[in-house]
Amino acid sequence: MMAMVEEKGSANGKEDYTEDGTVDLKGRPILRSKTGRWKACSFIVGYEVFERMAFYGIASNLVVYLTNELHEGTVESSNNISNLGGAVWMMPLAGAYIADAYLGRYWTFVIASCIYLMGMCLLTLAVSLPSLRPPQCAQGVADHNCPRASPLQKGVFFLALYIIAVGTGGTKPNISTMGADQFDEFEPKERSYKLSFFNWWFFSIFLGTLFSNTFLIYIQDNVGWAVGYGLPTVGLGISILVFLLGTPIYRHKLPSGSPITRMLQVFVVAIRNLKTCVPEDPKELHELNIEDYACNGRNRIDHTSSLSFLDKAAVKTGQKSTWTLCTVTQVEETKQMTKMIPILITTIMPSTLIVQATTLFIKQGITLDKRMGPHFDIPPACLTAFITIFMLISIIVYDRVFVPLIRRYTKNPRGITMLQRLGIGLVLHVIIMVTACLAERKRLHVARENRLFGQHDTLPITIFILLPQFALAGVADNFVEIAKMELFYDQAPEGMKSLGTAYFTTSLGLGSFLSTFLLSTIANITRRHGREGWISDNLNTSHLDYYYVFMAVLSLLNFLFFLVVAKFFVYNVDVTQNKYGFEMNLASSQENARIRQSTPTPDAKS
Repeated sequence: MMAMVEEKGSANGKEDYTEDGTVDLKGRPILRSKTGRWKACSFIVGYEVFERMAFYGIASNLVVYLTNELHEGTVESSNNISNLGGAVWMMPLAGAYIADAYLGRYWTFVIASCIYLMGMCLLTLAVSLPSLRPPQCAQGVADHNCPRASPLQKGVFFLALYIIAVGTGGTKPNISTMGADQFDEFEPKERSYKLSFFNWWFFSIFLGTLFSNTFLIYIQDNVGWAVGYGLPTVGLGISILVFLLGTPIYRHKLPSGSPITRMLQVFVVAIRNLKTCVPEDPKELHELNIEDYACNGRNRIDHTSSLSFLDKAAVKTGQKSTWTLCTVTQVEETKQMTKMIPILITTIMPSTLIVQATTLFIKQGITLDKRMGPHFDIPPACLTAFITIFMLISIIVYDRVFVPLIRRYTKNPRGITMLQRLGIGLVLHVIIMVTACLAERKRLHVARENRLFGQHDTLPITIFILLPQFALAGVADNFVEIAKMELFYDQAPEGMKSLGTAYFTTSLGLGSFLSTFLLSTIANITRRHGREGWISDNLNTSHLDYYYVFMAVLSLLNFLFFLVVAKFFVYNVDVTQNKYGFEMNLASSQENARIRQSTPTPDAKS
């Protein structure tokens, strides 16, 4: 019986096939030795470096383009960026659905990346053609009297941005998931590599981001927007080619049907069976045979006691439709995705800060002394490079120093749990807002001291006063963003990994929309009765320090809510243990069937 388990996945007892259900592009079993692992990931990571260079080459300096070229005010430009961010990060829900239900991750990614490239090309045209940009402001003219962009000019520009959002909806939830799929959970060495994958995945992301936050932003501010947007467009084209080159050695997961539909079925049936009693013995609930799962390359999930209300969906009532009866495995998949929703909610606030605070920090930088030496002015948006630099440094220190050190005491392969890592990041977000408040109070004090209250007055204080908050944001990202990605991927069931990754992007999208709501609401409330307000186009007479205190309080309340959620969160059973038990049960079932077939019946004996 053990031999049967050991040789599973080997066609002739010699070939070493993957055991996690991955196949080649044509759906055939795939050899572990010739595919996947870091070799395949190098093409996927290579894509991500160039793609992030392209994406952040547009996003990082977008507030400057909207302000200086399209002549939008502080609140309008910030809200436009937040709304775009919301679309960019919410669209992956659709991309994950299409990948898991119909096309698979590879083809969904390829089609979406072509749409992405089309949007980048249109955006480059929008900033290059004079007819698609409003004329520059005349010197001495107040900003509110500048020529406004026409509906056509704004329409083409934002159409391009939202085409990009549609494209990223198919790439973002599938590229990272596909990268993690290159490591077989059931091979010890590959499993150990997978534990570090998301650390180095984010390292590659921020490597591309660092280039865009320095070189590309400098090009946009000093050479021109046409070249500054043209280069990331070319970079995106290169990244797609890099990805396609790795096609022969990628491992693929087959589409397993719509995860959203399967979850919806469980909730519908559970509500229908509201008055039905759940049997005390879980074995009396509806479940398929082990062989049925083995034939489809899926794992059966054992019953758990969490979210017991959903067990009503698996109670046998005589009905056999998928909308009247669900399997225990389907119920458990739904439980695993549902229990992550409270965690998702706690990550919305830090996502709000990422989108909103970075934009406001750059706006502050515009008012400060940007000189760096006698002949060089640092573009304000380049300060975001410090987020990237400190993110890269902290990832290396975390993965190579902290994890091996702390692992000796915790005995956890990750060093600390994913929720502990996330919690540390949430504390850092509170500290970021307090630091930002102190820096803003200093900036406003200098403005009052020198009586510099004009919108375009440059204050005699270096832009590097903002460095601590940018540096802390980079360190916080190492804890929050990587922990989110790892948690939502790791805790999602096998057939819903893309949806799990989409949870990560959804928190960013909801955070962007919350950012728009908070910024507009606070700006409107504080402007009542003729007051200047906390947030206005003239930051030298605004009170961003009050706003940062408000955000610090919200972040603290969010952290307290996270502590409650984390206390009741239960991690899934290790997938390899589940797989081992599944294979043993399958082998036992097959052995019993063989014995029954070989044993003569009483009638035969007579």
